[in-house]
Amino acid sequence: MVQKAKILLVDDRPENLLALEAILSALDQTLVRASSGEEALKALLTDDFAVILLDVQMPGMDGFETAAHIKRRERTRDIPIIFLTAINHGPHHTFRGYAAGAVDYISKPFDPWVLRAKVSVFVELYMKNCQLREQAALLRLQLEGDGRAPGAEAKEPAGLLAELSARLAAVEEQAEALSKQLGDESTDAAAVATAAHLERKLTGLRRALDALEPGTTGGQAAIS
Repeated sequence: MVQKAKILLVDDRPENLLALEAILSALDQTLVRASSGEEALKALLTDDFAVILLDVQMPGMDGFETAAHIKRRERTRDIPIIFLTAINHGPHHTFRGYAAGAVDYISKPFDPWVLRAKVSVFVELYMKNCQLREQAALLRLQLEGDGRAPGAEAKEPAGLLAELSARLAAVEEQAEALSKQLGDESTDAAAVATAAHLERKLTGLRRALDALEPGTTGGQAAIS
């Protein structure tokens, strides 16, 4: 089962972190605080995050430098970053945020409803990707000839394939609904692109699963 997603909140001012927690508490996810860029990078060494809310103006390592370090690490380069800033130096400053790898750049004071909606999209995409990885792991176990958990009874191949197909169908349905929602609401291009990438992964996994049906071959190649 997919656990709660973790959201990293990075700001050197405790009152700002408290405000973010109040805004995002309704999402019922795990909120992790970091009061500096260094502290954020340390948290990213051990935990996986659905999205990062990163303050631009911080003493020492600012938001731009922190984002650059995040994007250089293979483990963290794909985590969406939303920049939050209390200053506005015009298009050049905003461009610097996007160039640093941010998926969004929001000026303070921001609309709490808008911020919560943006974060919820990336949390949902993260959850779908986690589900997809779980289904892929189950499928690979079957391809290797043993789909059983330790101590579990063996299942007939047809029964296991049917179970995998049903689980995958549930993820496909949710991903399709999410993509439609993103399209209807004209959400951020980054979120739409992430959803499209997820659908491509689902299509590849479905083809691999179909290839395992009796009389067909090539399932391993389809997901490798």
